[in-house]
Formats: sequence, C-alpha cells, structure tokens
Amino acid sequence: MSYQSTLLKPAIVIRKMFTIYYFEFGKHFVFRGESHDFWELLYVDKGELEVWADDRCYRMGQGTLIFHKPNEFHKFHAENDKAPNVIVLTFDCRSKAMKRFENAVIKLNDEERSLLAKIIKEGVAAFEFPFRHPLVRKADAPIGAEQMIKLNLEALLIQLLRREDWHAEPPRQTMPAKEKEYDALTTKTMGLLADSVGSRVTLEELSDKLGVSKTVLKDVFKNNTGQTVMEFFSYLKMEQAKLLIREGTYNFTEISALLGFSTVHVFSKAFKRSVDMTPSEYAKSVKGRLKE
Repeated sequence: MSYQSTLLKPAIVIRKMFTIYYFEFGKHFVFRGESHDFWELLYVDKGELEVWADDRCYRMGQGTLIFHKPNEFHKFHAENDKAPNVIVLTFDCRSKAMKRFENAVIKLNDEERSLLAKIIKEGVAAFEFPFRHPLVRKADAPIGAEQMIKLNLEALLIQLLRREDWHAEPPRQTMPAKEKEYDALTTKTMGLLADSVGSRVTLEELSDKLGVSKTVLKDVFKNNTGQTVMEFFSYLKMEQAKLLIREGTYNFTEISALLGFSTVHVFSKAFKRSVDMTPSEYAKSVKGRLKE
C-alpha cells in the first residue's frame, strides 16, 4: 500500500525568543518605555499596572495579559501602592494569526495561567536565572527545554485564539500630544545613555544631540523618571558593572576602565554608594547565591 503524507498547517510558529523575565517590582516602580520590532507579552501576576501602548492607556489587574505589537511604544508603572510581579516575554512571530492580538488585553483562565507558568519553569531550566539579555544557555539544561518553551508559548497563543469571550480592549484615555513628545525625548535620552555607558557624557553633549535645551532636557527627564539624567546614567553604569562582576571575565580595574571611570577607587566609591556593597562584597554575594 502506498501512503500519502499530509503537510500539517501551523496557525502559530514562534521563530525566536529575545527575553524571558519574571520581575518583582517595588510599589512605586516606573518603566519609562521602549519600542522594538518584535512581539511582547506582558502579564500581571500580582498587583496592578497602568500600561501605555502608543497613545492608548490600560489599567491592568492581577491575572491580566497585554500584547504589544512590533514597533509599538509601550511603558508602564505600578498602581495603587501595590508592588507588582510581572512576566515579560518577547519573541519573533510572523504568523498572520498574530494580528488578532493587536491591542489585546485578556484575563487569563486557569489553563492559560498554567501554560504561562510552564514557560517560566522551562525557561529557568534552559537558561541562566535570573534571566538576562541575551539569554545564556545552561550547560546542564534538560533535553528539549528550549523546545518546550516554544511549544508552551505556541499552545498558549492558540488557546487564546480559540476563545470567543475576549476582544481588543478599548483604551481608557489618550496621551496628550505634548506628553507623547516628552516621552519620546525621554526614550531617546535613555537610548543615548545606554549607548554611552562605557564613556563619560555631559548634559551639554546630550542636549546638542537631542536638539533641546539643557533646561528642557533636565526637567522632562526628571518629571518622567523621577531621576536626574546623571542619576539614571550612573544607574546604567552600575547595572553593567554588576553584570561584568557576575560574569567574572574582568577584574575591578578593567571594569572601571570599561565603564569610563578615571580610577578604580572612584569606581569603587560609586559602586558602594549605589549598591551599598563594595565590588568585592558584591562578587562574594553573587558567588554565594550561585552555590545555593
């Protein structure tokens, strides 16, 4: 007997994962926003968020998920003095069925929450935790862990596509034009600072590149983030320093130079002021956590 195969038609195909995060934020946390050319799924596991997607605003409670389509500017902050726990997955998917998720805000049921939990569980098995970008594979990851992430995410998306009891959520308010302009300025400033984390920058240099006055730059950034430009720049440097210390490739003098500090002493003082530990104390604490 001759058998003829049937080519299976997938509704959803996940091509790549960019990030997998489980965040535990403070009750006053503010994420000032970003945009990127791939999909993002944000799920509120605890607490409440106000989420902006381009010029739309959504209030999201526990158990709620929102999709951000490629190149959509999005930001969020904690609401009602509640410290939120948030899952963020970013991925590449070119399937036409994804269009239904544009502007979608969905309350998940038990089965869907279980699939989301499996994604995080397999993520922890497959990649170094806490997660960072780019994802770092574990040498001892169980066989098929990355594939299970893909399969569970595809299953979650298909489950949502099959549901008839949700539709794209209407926004609650519209972002004023001036606020949108200031958010864009803040995002550009953050990008320039991130690109310059290995050097020194001044407000004059930033304002020249952004085409605004120093006063406007300082006021807008402070109002939008609660931090001065230089405080945020210092924060970026310290986050990079912690990453470099965890990786263990460079000594403290080399890290100091890589981050644009004049001496290792200046770096150590800045690190102590920011992290409340010396670089040596932080390195020991990380090693201790890795052995747990």
